[in-house]
Amino acid sequence: MSASEIDRTLVRLAHQIIEKNNGTDRLALVGIKRRGIPLADRLAKIIQRIENKPVPTGVLDITLYRDDLSTVDVKPVVQKSELGCPVEDMNVILCDDVLYTGRTTRAALDALFDHGRPRRVQLLVLIDRGRRELPVEAAFVGRTVQTTAREIIEVKLQEIDGQEKVLLVEREV
Repeated sequence: MSASEIDRTLVRLAHQIIEKNNGTDRLALVGIKRRGIPLADRLAKIIQRIENKPVPTGVLDITLYRDDLSTVDVKPVVQKSELGCPVEDMNVILCDDVLYTGRTTRAALDALFDHGRPRRVQLLVLIDRGRRELPVEAAFVGRTVQTTAREIIEVKLQEIDGQEKVLLVEREV
């Protein structure tokens, strides 16, 4: 995907969020650290332009909720989760760049529920690459790309990477 394709996809997803949630009342966008954060921020800006109402955004760090924590690092660095608003009785959209095994989403749900009990949680991903290990499904998908076990999706966002694109690359053996 090019930068313009990412932009068009986010506009489409913003419209779908508004439609599926009957507007923006009690809506919050929460970005899963790292690339879910700029996606949530961008979507909130687009939704605000469409609806003329701000949508709260938040940041969710799932480091301590990962089921592979012992393989990540001896001393993982945990950032503070800033949800931006109470999640109690809110319609929360969890935003992430790529949905693959479903394990990140499971960890994000655990982390989110430690902050309160949302009315509803929906998952939004820029890319769904399939090959799930857990029963997780996104309510909002930018693009579905079927991959093999040797392929990976690289999402590059301006805010983090200084460039804007989505690549399908083959993993080195």
